[in-house]
Amino acid sequence: MTEFTVWAPNPDRVRVDVDGTLHEMTRTADGWWHADVSCPVDARYGFVLDDDPTVLPDPRSARQPDGVHGRSQLWQPAQDSWTDADWQGRSICGGVIYELHIGTFTPEGTFDSAFEKLDHLVDLGVDFVELMPVNAFNGPHGWGYDGVLWYAVHEPYGGPDGLTRFIDACHARGLGVLIDAVFNHLGPSGNYLPRFGPYLSTGSNPWGSSINLSDADADEVRTYIIDCALRWMRDFHADGLRLDAVHALVDTTAIHLLEELAAETDALAEELGRPLSLIAESDLNDPRLITPRDRGGYGLTAQWDDDVHHAIHTAVSGERQGYYADFGSLATLAQTLKHGYFHAGTYSSFRHRRHGRPLDTSTIPGTRLLAYTLTHDQVGNRAVGDRPSQLLTFGQLAVKAALALGSPYTAMLFMGEEWGSSSPFQFFSSHPEPELARATAEGRKAEFAEHGWDADEIPDPQDPETFLRSKLNWNEVADGDHARLHRTYRELIALRRTEPDLADPWLDHMTIDFDEEQRWVVLHRGALAIACNLGTEAVPVPVTGDLVAAWDVPDIGSTDTTLPGHSFAVLRTERVQ
Repeated sequence: MTEFTVWAPNPDRVRVDVDGTLHEMTRTADGWWHADVSCPVDARYGFVLDDDPTVLPDPRSARQPDGVHGRSQLWQPAQDSWTDADWQGRSICGGVIYELHIGTFTPEGTFDSAFEKLDHLVDLGVDFVELMPVNAFNGPHGWGYDGVLWYAVHEPYGGPDGLTRFIDACHARGLGVLIDAVFNHLGPSGNYLPRFGPYLSTGSNPWGSSINLSDADADEVRTYIIDCALRWMRDFHADGLRLDAVHALVDTTAIHLLEELAAETDALAEELGRPLSLIAESDLNDPRLITPRDRGGYGLTAQWDDDVHHAIHTAVSGERQGYYADFGSLATLAQTLKHGYFHAGTYSSFRHRRHGRPLDTSTIPGTRLLAYTLTHDQVGNRAVGDRPSQLLTFGQLAVKAALALGSPYTAMLFMGEEWGSSSPFQFFSSHPEPELARATAEGRKAEFAEHGWDADEIPDPQDPETFLRSKLNWNEVADGDHARLHRTYRELIALRRTEPDLADPWLDHMTIDFDEEQRWVVLHRGALAIACNLGTEAVPVPVTGDLVAAWDVPDIGSTDTTLPGHSFAVLRTERVQ
């Protein structure tokens, strides 16, 4: 017998349809419905609410073989699915994370084709693969942030069996796996949750209705989220989660959902005997997220740091529009790298108000923050989805890599960054409903037209070519400057492992020198100096020592080092903090 259960306080009657046969369910006082049914282990099923004959998928469905509108299917991994019993896991802190989108990482766009590229990542030296959302969403391809069945794995990628094989293959190669989880909103197509119960609140965020975290009956909704999060780590052996836009989680309870999730994750890590990490994406610059719970924080492992991205990108590229307005100088770059946040209770011209709060760098190590020069957001949310590699020289890309990978932060790359991929990463979707497809395309064009872009230049997210253009071209890896940049990334990542000074997590131990006019900056990490020339002309930089790594050959003198334009050098000096 198989027990079917569903939390559905809204309807007065619930039946479970198992392979075409209806079975009455019994309700308990807490709003849960139960039925024991004899059925195959791979039976297809769904729930029928009240007198509506529509068969709805299970809110906790493990598999949706026919898409988010179809019936759910019972699923358990095969007994011999896992071979990673010896995998001990690792903390993300101080590591290198590689963010990728399954659908565009390879031409085939599946889990099975992705793990054929894992040896490339091992050779590169990364520690973790971070998957953009793989939960079930409508349509064959998309970014994945419009998921509606959070427990199910997107079937076109290979479904739950494909994800199992992928994570097992990663662990066999010493790679951890992080999964991007979206708990702040639901997608516009296939969201049947409100028919079952009060999953949504009366509030809203930029992507739709907010999730009910603190209104009536919120306890079961919170459990739904926490159980889903733990399932990725327990049942699929993931090593942690990236939590999407946590600033959009509206929770007015005394114990915030994130704090509760962090405590449950720590308990699961102790049970499993391996580290589990939670990484928050937040634009609040709020240290409370990564402050330990015994000191009044939420106790998350780490958080994305967009200020570091903005400071590096603007200093190298010269861009200043939108939220880049307060960044761009080397003084801003130094301030941000040294203190973690640039906006720390200071005025943000983009927001027209004070923003952020200072980070206590004496108690919170830099490895609690992620440094990156590229993410899916920072590319895909540009009007035409252009990468820095489409606008900058290879030398500028190398300088950005040196600043991020040479910093005390946990580092993250976005797929293809390591060779300066020329492929854009554009916003794409595949909504099958004509009205939704049209609204998505028109909304995208209107959004950027308001900021001065020609609407005709904005890629149509529903055009299959937009998706195809965003796939990586792996033939570039071994080609000319692409190959040279790839070698540089490998070298910089290797230094993080072999040089103890680069493993020092404390921001207070790093000093930074710079010259605004001559456009050079030096990060001093113990006996190592990461010297970067952001300008186009060669400049003398007052640091010298033995050459460890470089982009273009520097002229090392007795008192200074001349760096060619758009280049960096890592030097071993006699200076030690």
